[in-house]
Amino acid sequence: MSDSYKIKDPDGVYFITVTVIGWVDLFTRKEYRDILLGSLRYCQNKKGLVLYGYCIMSSHIHMIITISEGFRLEDTIRDFKKFTSKSIISTIKEIPESRKEWLLNKFSFEANRVVKGKNHKLWKDGYHAKQLENKKIMQQKLDYIHYNPVEAGIVLSPEEYLYSSAKNYSNLPEKLLKVTLME
Repeated sequence: MSDSYKIKDPDGVYFITVTVIGWVDLFTRKEYRDILLGSLRYCQNKKGLVLYGYCIMSSHIHMIITISEGFRLEDTIRDFKKFTSKSIISTIKEIPESRKEWLLNKFSFEANRVVKGKNHKLWKDGYHAKQLENKKIMQQKLDYIHYNPVEAGIVLSPEEYLYSSAKNYSNLPEKLLKVTLME
């Protein structure tokens, strides 16, 4: 991973993208999105994650985040990816999933292809961290993630998309996660 995408300032605010191997459209099922949401809530409550914005798309999640004092952002992201990977693989095995064999084979193949791999590899390495230097850049990235589902043709306006923080910023009901609103 390039140095330009690493966390340099432990107190900085970062735009990150966590992507499924091969851009697999995994998060088309509610069960898998719920695992991401539950893990993000846990990271907020127990691992110091401060979430300013997020958007869960079919193959990736965008977030604008920082970390509370006494925690390390790298550790929290690592733990998030590790937990969600194990939980999602387990859920794929348990629920009626029409793509079960294909998904497990894909994630198993990726694990065998890389040295780090265990039984399954769900996430791409890294998380493409980009430090946001000022409020203007933070707002640009927030708009980008909120308009992701609009650009994908899923909804007509950002507030219609349930799996993002757009509702939080519009003060609409049905918020799935608490976010720290940017000033």
